[in-house]
Amino acid sequence: MTIIDNDLLSIQEARILAENAYEAQKLLGAFTQEKLDAIVESMADALEQHTQALAVMSYEETDYGDWQHKLIKNEFVCGFARRSLRGMRCVGIIGEDREKQTKDVGVPVGVIVALCPATSPVSTTIYKALIAIKSGNAIVFSPHPRAQKTISKTLEIMIEAAHKAGLPEGALAYLNTVAPSGTEELMGHKAVSLILNTGVPGMLEAASKSGKPFIYGGAGNGPAFVERTADIQQAAKDIIASKTFDHGVVSAAGQSVVVDGCVAAEVKSALQSNGAYFMSEDEAGKLGSLLFHNDGKPNHDLIGIPAVKIAHKAGFSVPDNTTVLIAERKYVSEFDPYSREKLCPVLGFYIEPDWMHACEKCIELLLSDRCGHTLVIHSNDEDVINQFALKKPVGRVLVNTPAAFGSMGATTNLFPSMTLGSGSAGKGFTSDNVSPMNLIYVRKVGYGVRSVESIGAEIFQKDTPAAKVVEPASTTLSSSSLQAVHRILKEAIGEL
Repeated sequence: MTIIDNDLLSIQEARILAENAYEAQKLLGAFTQEKLDAIVESMADALEQHTQALAVMSYEETDYGDWQHKLIKNEFVCGFARRSLRGMRCVGIIGEDREKQTKDVGVPVGVIVALCPATSPVSTTIYKALIAIKSGNAIVFSPHPRAQKTISKTLEIMIEAAHKAGLPEGALAYLNTVAPSGTEELMGHKAVSLILNTGVPGMLEAASKSGKPFIYGGAGNGPAFVERTADIQQAAKDIIASKTFDHGVVSAAGQSVVVDGCVAAEVKSALQSNGAYFMSEDEAGKLGSLLFHNDGKPNHDLIGIPAVKIAHKAGFSVPDNTTVLIAERKYVSEFDPYSREKLCPVLGFYIEPDWMHACEKCIELLLSDRCGHTLVIHSNDEDVINQFALKKPVGRVLVNTPAAFGSMGATTNLFPSMTLGSGSAGKGFTSDNVSPMNLIYVRKVGYGVRSVESIGAEIFQKDTPAAKVVEPASTTLSSSSLQAVHRILKEAIGEL
C-alpha cells in the first residue's frame, strides 16, 4: 500500500514553484512596460470569455454568495479595473522632474505569494495576477481549499494566455497540492519577496512570522454612520445595497449602522421600506448564538446566504421580501456577535445622541476587530465629515455611497481594486486600495546640481530674521572651512 504524505508533497512543490518563479522573475524584470502590458491584456481578454462560467463555478464550489453578483465582480476586474491599469507606468522610467534633475525608476519587488479568499475567489485571483505581471513581478498562488478548483481553473486560463504572449514559464503559478505546510513554506522561502494576503485570516500569523513584508486585506467590521443632515432615504438604500451585494461576503460591505438620535426613527423606517427586518431581542439572541462557534470562528453555514434563509436556520420566520436582518444594540463588546464582522446580510444598529458620541462608537467598532478596514458616513456637513476622516483608525472613509461599491472604486474615484489594505492597526504595511504601485520599489536618480564648495557654504550659512539679513561678503569658503566640510563629508560616507 502506498502512503502519500500531502504535507511533504505540498512543501516540496512549494520549494520548486518558488525557485522557478525566482528564475522567471529575472527575465520578467527586464521586460519593458509595453511588453508587460501586452501580456496583461492577453490574460484579461482570455478571461472575458469565462467570467460567467467562473462565477457559477465559484458559487457551486463554495456555496457562498450569489453567482450573478460574482459575475459583476469578475467583469469589474476584467473591464473597469483593467482599463484603469492602462497607461500606468510601473517599471523603467516612471517619473522625471527636469527642473530638479531627478528621475524615478520603477523596480519590481520580486516573487510574490498570493492568498485569496473563498468568498471572492475569481475576481481577487484575477486582480492579483494582473497587477503582479503589470509591475514585472512573478506571482505564486496558494488556492483557498474551499475554492481550490475555481482558483486553479481561473489561473490555468490566465497562464495559457500569458505564455502565448511571452510570459516566462513559472512567472505565474499555483500550488496543486494545497496544505498549510506548503503555504507556510512558500511564504517563508528565501526566493519570496512579498506576501499578498486578501481575506485569509488563518494565515495571518504565519505571514507575520515569515519575516517577509506583507499586505493584508483583512476583516472589515466597518460601520455606516447616518448623520442628521444626510439624505435619509438614499442612505438607507445605499446601506441595504451594500450589505445585500453577494449576500454580504464583501468585507467592506458594512457591519453596523450608527445613527444620529434625532433621525433614528426616520432611518429605521427608511431601512424597513427597503426590506430590513428589525429582530426582537429573542430573535437576535437565537441568531447571535449561531453566528460564531464557541472558539470564536465564524459559522460558515451562515456566510453568504440570503436573510430569509438565515432567519429560518435561527428558528424564526421573516417576510419573503426581507433583505437584511438588524439587531438593535447599545454597547460594543467582544462577547457580542453583532459587534463583529458578519459575512452575511446581518447588521448591528446603534443609536447615539450626536455625531461626537457616534464618532466614539464607530472607533469602538473599528477597533473591536483590530483591522481598520472601511467606514462610511452619510452626511452633508463637511465639518463632521472632516472630523470622521481625521479621527478614525481606518484605511478608507467613504462619503454618501454604498460601502461595498465605494471601497473597490466602483462608485468613488478610489483606485479600482479587489485587495483593500487594512494596515491602520499594524497588520500589513499599507491601507491602500492595492495597485501595481504597491508592488514596486522606486529607485531615485539625482543629477549633481551643486558643487561641494557651494553646499558647504549653504551648510555654514545661518538663517537670520528677515529684517536683519546680512549678505555674505563672499560665497567662497576659507581653506580651513573647506577642509572641515571635506572632513564631514568623508566621515559621512565612511572614507576616514
